[in-house]
Amino acid sequence: MMFAAKFMGTLFAIMNPFINLPIFLAMTTGQSLSDQRAIAVQVLTYTSIMCVVIAVAGNAIIGFFGISINSFRIAGGLVLLGIAFSMLNGHPITAHERGDHEKTAESTPAEDAENSIAFYPMTFPLIVGPGTIATLIIYAGQVRGAPDYVAFALVLIALLVALFVVLYFASAIGKLLSARMRVVMTRLMGMILAAIAVSMVVEGLKILLPGLG
Repeated sequence: MMFAAKFMGTLFAIMNPFINLPIFLAMTTGQSLSDQRAIAVQVLTYTSIMCVVIAVAGNAIIGFFGISINSFRIAGGLVLLGIAFSMLNGHPITAHERGDHEKTAESTPAEDAENSIAFYPMTFPLIVGPGTIATLIIYAGQVRGAPDYVAFALVLIALLVALFVVLYFASAIGKLLSARMRVVMTRLMGMILAAIAVSMVVEGLKILLPGLG
């Protein structure tokens, strides 16, 4: 139960559908309701595939590069801490944004019309960015036994369903959430994420540096 609660709290803080809602609405401005919902379906598809691949193969990938799960836990915790500070201070989450060199390489309006924003930048790096990747790999590495596997799967499915519902009904939900409500939610999630990130760093340091325990 504790595993599921911590995983849910961390993943929700990073993949928070309501934080991504205004971005999604801004990127689909001018689109018909049917086109907007079609993009939401594509986002769910891409996000689901990426999350499953990372959860299943993430530990094997970092193992291939000779990185231990505890080293990755510390690095991931620091990434999450940076994201948390951005959320608490009301700054853009730069770890999930495109760099200047990527922005200058944007396609033309004609090409944008042909290429959906569903994968880039909506799914990657906005939803499945460094923080999401680190969280999936770290918690997948903590799974022990059938109950944890079930909890991991249920939490991930619940988050994906919530993301899909918010994006699919983005137009209607966007009218219900005031700017103040979004700010309060962002600050609250930032504080929760900061606490979880510190815990991840401390746990990793205790194992890599036993003397600290």
